[in-house]
Amino acid sequence: MNILVLNGSPHLDGPTSDMVSAFSEGAREAGNEVTVFNVAHMDIKGCMACDYCRKVEKGKCCQQDDMQKIYPRLLEADMIVFASPIYYFTLSAQLQAAIHRTYSVDIPERTKQVALIMSSGSKYVYGAAITEYFQSIVEYWGVKNAGIFTANGKQNKSEEKRRELYDFGRSLKA
Repeated sequence: MNILVLNGSPHLDGPTSDMVSAFSEGAREAGNEVTVFNVAHMDIKGCMACDYCRKVEKGKCCQQDDMQKIYPRLLEADMIVFASPIYYFTLSAQLQAAIHRTYSVDIPERTKQVALIMSSGSKYVYGAAITEYFQSIVEYWGVKNAGIFTANGKQNKSEEKRRELYDFGRSLKA
């Protein structure tokens, strides 16, 4: 299986990145191809709603930035994993920008399932991000929700949480 991970954490060694690392390790060991983009460290501008991708050149965004590196992998992905710390009850702005820019390709036809990985300091902050994930991705794209994984407080970077994400990755059949 071809898996694309979009990590929206600006912290390369933070809890979200730790969870992504554990997941990716397990998924690769199961024989999957895993590509991780840390979108927080890429030059990705927000969607301008110009509709160039719909009216001028179908499926092509007029903005020439680092999304051009992601689009080919997005279109090849059987599964997409969205990973983000929770900032003020929602996904990071960096991940939001990448998600919004998928508008140019509309619904990635090959993608059949998605998952969500989130970290935070509190266990009571995930509601808005989960709702957005289901409404904007799972329901609109018509894909299977493969799982939602959260870590907060002392769970962040814990061996138990790493094992959970590793096992999830290992459970995905190539």
